[in-house]
Amino acid sequence: MHRLIGLSVISILLAAPAVAQEATGTFIDAQGAEIGTVTLSQGEGSVSISGEVTGLEPGERGIHFHEVGDCDASTQFESAGAHFNPMDHQHGLENPEGAHAGDLPNVTTDEDGTTPIALETDRISLNEGEDGYVFDADGTALVIHADADDQMTDPSGNSGDRVACAVIEAAGQ
Repeated sequence: MHRLIGLSVISILLAAPAVAQEATGTFIDAQGAEIGTVTLSQGEGSVSISGEVTGLEPGERGIHFHEVGDCDASTQFESAGAHFNPMDHQHGLENPEGAHAGDLPNVTTDEDGTTPIALETDRISLNEGEDGYVFDADGTALVIHADADDQMTDPSGNSGDRVACAVIEAAGQ
């Protein structure tokens, strides 16, 4: 009887999809210096994004997932590609034709240069096979921009230059 229960539990575990429950990234600035970290945690139907960046000018700024996991500072992070948009939507959380999977609310850099990150989104996933899965063949990056995102203008919300970038990696990789 115990063997039958044990085999049933093993069968259920083997049938479950592969899940990357957490992901991390290290932010670098335009000079390539490490300036912060981010952690992504998969919840029931959404992903929590938490972290902190230091050394940026005070003010509100856009933050987005970008389609390529490449943060080459020598290209001003253009290597990260466009916003992560696997469903081919328009840009902006307030756009009736949007939003990109990578669109997020703005973050604010404090007077001391600290940018706390505490966001949640249901448009990306760390679970393979789900819409918005971020660990595709070329990966995903999280990019902070110089200016606030207007949450409407396609393709990038007029959020300005890319000032910080983190490649998103499954925890433990």
